[in-house]
This record gives sequence, C-alpha cells and structure tokens, in this order.
Amino acid sequence: MNPRLYPLAATIAIFLLAWVICVMQFPYMLSTRVVGNLLTDNAYLGIVAVGMTVVILSGGIDLSVGSVIAFSGVFIAVMLRDTGLHPILVFALLLVIATGFGAAMGWLIHALAMPPFIVTLAGMFLARGAAYMLTIDSVPIDHAFYDLLDDAYYLMPGKGRLTLIGLVMLLTVSVGMIVAHRTRFGASVFALGGGEATARLMGVKVGRTTVMIYAFSGLMAGLSGIVFSVYTSSGYPLATVGTELTAIAAVVIGGTLLTGGAGFVFGTLIGVLTMGLIQTYIVFDGSLSSWWTKIIIGLLLLAFILLQKGLLRVTMARVGA
Repeated sequence: MNPRLYPLAATIAIFLLAWVICVMQFPYMLSTRVVGNLLTDNAYLGIVAVGMTVVILSGGIDLSVGSVIAFSGVFIAVMLRDTGLHPILVFALLLVIATGFGAAMGWLIHALAMPPFIVTLAGMFLARGAAYMLTIDSVPIDHAFYDLLDDAYYLMPGKGRLTLIGLVMLLTVSVGMIVAHRTRFGASVFALGGGEATARLMGVKVGRTTVMIYAFSGLMAGLSGIVFSVYTSSGYPLATVGTELTAIAAVVIGGTLLTGGAGFVFGTLIGVLTMGLIQTYIVFDGSLSSWWTKIIIGLLLLAFILLQKGLLRVTMARVGA
C-alpha cells in the first residue's frame, strides 16, 4: 500500500472498529435512525471541515470559520426579522459576504506575506465582533420556508430520516472531493502544500490560488452557517465557539497531514463521523460525562499526529534509499 494511504486506512479502520464495538453493546446503533441522526447532527461540522481540508492541504490554517458560522446565523436571523426578505435571497447575500471575507484573508496572507495563523486569528475576532454588532441576544428564526426545510427528508428503510441538511453535507463532501482531487485548482492546492517555491516551479499561480483557497473556506463556512441556522432555528453570536479547532481535529483524524500536501476529503468525512459516533455512544451509555468526547478525540488526534510523523520518516527513508 502507498504510505500516503496509511492515515486514511487507519481512519476507516478505527471508525469501523468503533462502530462494531458500539453495535455489540447497543445493537440499536445499527439502525438507520442512528445513521440519519449522525449525519444531521454533524452536518454543519462536516461542511466546514471540507473547507478546512482544502486549507490544510495547502499548508495553511483558518481559525475564522467558527466565528463566520456564528455571524452567518445571526445575519440570517436579523435579516429575516428586520427586512422581510425571502431566506433564499438572504442565503445568497450571506454566501457572497462569507466568500469575500475568506478571499480578503487570502489576499492579505499572500500580498503581505503574513502567516495564515495571524490573519485568520484576526478574522476570527472580526467575524465574532460583527455578530455582536448585529445583536447580543439569541434571535429565533420563525419562517415558513424554514419549516419547509425542517420537514424535508428521505425516509430510509427502518424509518431513519436522511434530512435535507444531512444530504447537503454529503453533497458538499462529494463536491469537495471533486474540487480537491479532480481539478487543476486541487492540483495547485496540493502543490502549494509541498512548498511555495516548489509550487512556483510547477507553474502554480500562488497568489490567485491562495485567494481561492481561503475564499472556498469562507464559502464553506457560510454554507455551514446556513445549515446550522436550519438545525437550530436561531442565530446566536456565542454559537460554535471552538468549532474551528473541532474542524481541524476532524481533518487530522481523517488522515490529512498538518504540514499540507497529502490528505483526502473523504477521510475528513470519516473523521467527522468518528467524532459524532463517540458522542452518540456516550448518549446511549448515559453514565459517561460528555467530557469523555473531548478526551477520546484528543487521544485520537495525538495518535494520528504520531502516525503522520512515522509516515514522514518512512517516506524520507525511501527517498534516501
């Protein structure tokens, strides 16, 4: 097997092993109802993690996405409450804003040669502050279109519901796989993850690619905000605090190298589902604290970082040989 596939194979193996253990203890976890809930509950995280995967593949980081999700929910709720616009128009306007915000961060990173960590950290505070400027309270969303979105689902065998937002996540992952692995832009992302100098020698337009990477991340964060607003039927400026770190964890657990240049969008989906499965098991058990989710995710994250270090050593040894 190609050493680059080791992290992805490990992710899939851990997920399947965890599912088998869960089913052995709680057979009902094999039902389509649990599967449907798993997809629905983690839809917003799966979508934003797709954008984060592309960023990390390029060797960057985006700390602003959690705040952008919160801003998106507040923006939608306030616009629907105060303007009377149709939600579809508000969604379109929001996606333009979120994409432009990401593109602006990408431009700053390239034009001023600033570390992505610093630029996106500033973006995190900016987006969260903008949410607070709109409102400091939780704003409920009461609209017939949202009721329609909530009621849209496919009834799977076993009476499990594949909701619209769960389906949107799966479609987003599919689009992310095509973008990252089957387009020229995706090839440029991987090249950039191998080093800017190398990417330039390969003919990659670094500036344009960097702007597009963070614009794509902003787009995914905005879409995630829409999904989160449908999921919660509200907008709250304190929502999704720390989601950016959870998304990074899902990407790394999914087998993407933190240093960039290697990884799979499909692995990110498995990473998200693995984290969701841990939380589902804790809910089924009933006696464990929810903090065990954080502990297990932390252990998995450490294990995958060690696996990545081992992979790097194997690769270097092969190159040396």
